[in-house]
Amino acid sequence: MSITSLRDIELIEETPLEARDLPASTYELLARSAARHGASPALTFILQGNAEEQPYRLTYAELFARITQTANAFHRLGLRPGRAVSFLLPNLPQTHFTLWGGEAAGIVNAINPLLEAEHIAELIRAAGSDILVTLAPFPGSDLWDKVAHLRGELPELKAIVTVDMANLLPEPMIEIIKGQRGPLPEGVLDFDELIAACPADHLESGRVIQADDIASYFHTGGTTGTPKLAPHTHRNEVVMAFSMAMAADFGENDTTLCGLPLFHVNGMMVTGLAPLYTGAEVLLATPQGYRTPTLIQNFWSIIERHRVTFFSGVPTIYAALLQVPSEGYDLSSLRYALCGAAPMPVELIRQFERKTGLSLIEGYGLTEGTCGTSANPAGGERRAGSIGLRMPYCEVKIALLDEQGTYLRDAAENEIGALCIRGATVFRGYLHADKNRDIWVDGDWFNTGDLGRMDTDGYLWLTGRSKDLIIRGGHNLDPQMIEEALHRHPAVALAAAVGKPDRRAGELPVAYVQLVAGAQVAEADLLEHAAAHIAERAAVPKDIWIVDSLPLTAVGKTYKPALRQDAIRRVLYAELETQVPGVRIDVVPDALNGQKAVIHTPPLDTRARYRLEETLQDFALKYELRHT
Repeated sequence: MSITSLRDIELIEETPLEARDLPASTYELLARSAARHGASPALTFILQGNAEEQPYRLTYAELFARITQTANAFHRLGLRPGRAVSFLLPNLPQTHFTLWGGEAAGIVNAINPLLEAEHIAELIRAAGSDILVTLAPFPGSDLWDKVAHLRGELPELKAIVTVDMANLLPEPMIEIIKGQRGPLPEGVLDFDELIAACPADHLESGRVIQADDIASYFHTGGTTGTPKLAPHTHRNEVVMAFSMAMAADFGENDTTLCGLPLFHVNGMMVTGLAPLYTGAEVLLATPQGYRTPTLIQNFWSIIERHRVTFFSGVPTIYAALLQVPSEGYDLSSLRYALCGAAPMPVELIRQFERKTGLSLIEGYGLTEGTCGTSANPAGGERRAGSIGLRMPYCEVKIALLDEQGTYLRDAAENEIGALCIRGATVFRGYLHADKNRDIWVDGDWFNTGDLGRMDTDGYLWLTGRSKDLIIRGGHNLDPQMIEEALHRHPAVALAAAVGKPDRRAGELPVAYVQLVAGAQVAEADLLEHAAAHIAERAAVPKDIWIVDSLPLTAVGKTYKPALRQDAIRRVLYAELETQVPGVRIDVVPDALNGQKAVIHTPPLDTRARYRLEETLQDFALKYELRHT
């Protein structure tokens, strides 16, 4: 049924989950889809990102066969339930085989290939991985170089298996690349050869997967310390696929384009398991997805050729697509697109919808909730700036907490508090127990770290964050990794990292530094130091501002809300000072929106006011104009 209001969700939930005969595992989910839709296209892959190329296509029966072969190959290599296989791969058909085959044999540990080698090794060890799947040496990719650097540091790995992208190329390119590269390094296995030797019609392990078995680990920047591993059970992922399919109204005639990475829950669930649950087709658009320039350049022609009905992206993607002409293409197959992972300026939504005629649905989710928590209803009222209604079988409430994070009471309508979730899609806690302190509120409610409110119709609105997290283009960044790097500099006494608003990425990391008494250092030198000592490139701060002292709370902690407000003020002032001489900007608390920018200007004529508002609309910020 199409969801139009909170009442529709409540009607769905009148049937308990236990009465819905959901699959016990992701493997059973895919087996059922193969039985129902065996000859239908399941997974289509385009390598280069243009509409003319011949795609690689698998039916549901073929996809399930490859997944079964992959599970059997991992089992033969020693993978057992409770143990992990890590993958370090771009978006390839073999990435799907690894995801779901790994969950059938053991636990899959998804790793961001953009991380530095030492960070990757830390995640492999943290997951207790027995096997690593990565790319074979290939021109333009540094993945093998990272793995080769790590091999001596990971003696616990039973096997390294490589996916050879050369096999996806036409002759004579295959032979040229393999000839230049030579044989695989000693002890390294070829993925395609390995699974080809395994049966495709049954699990050799004989495993009966239970709903509460751990299926996967997904790492998250979290809020403190090193990245955390969030375990998902098979039940978490199956219910998420079911709930997402209902919220998105997926059907067997849909084609969903996947351009977000499969190491992230959005790519894996929204344009992965959820459409596969319903018998839809997944179009896997290039190994690097939206990072492939030709994909963006040819996006509308690809939509037309493959009759895409749905895609999911983050604000930076929609900003880029606005620059690509869509006129002259048949986009009638598109029903809507989803935007999540970071706040999107309302004006950007309006521009995109005007340009394409496509409805843009805003949603919200997080790794700890397996993926989606809420979305504006595709079949109902969309409230721009809202993250919509909660998804079926996902409970959401706004809670009032004291300064120590202790639960006081549930918030009233439109009262700002901590956004908390619970239900069958919410994880049970991080893999390592020391990461689980203070994450639960009022019993079993997970504190997302976001602040929000719920209006009278059940629509949710984000108003800020109670925990330290920077979200750059949908990518969660832990400010502590920035702060720890800066604290290694001898001139730095205190450092605090926050996000500054950005029209494309939503937020970019910046840092405030208080120097050791008597020390002198240039901000440029601190930026260079940060770049050299921060493992995650996306987390390198764009600005470092030296201040006399950092604002502190009554108990001596850095008061980051004041720094976030200052970052907003700096960004807006830099944008407006030449446009409006004499402008003054205050960033103040706001009862409904958490905070807002108050822009004080001299009297403006209509044209100047229009230019000013046009600039401000590029940012996901609430603002008020006051003329002095």
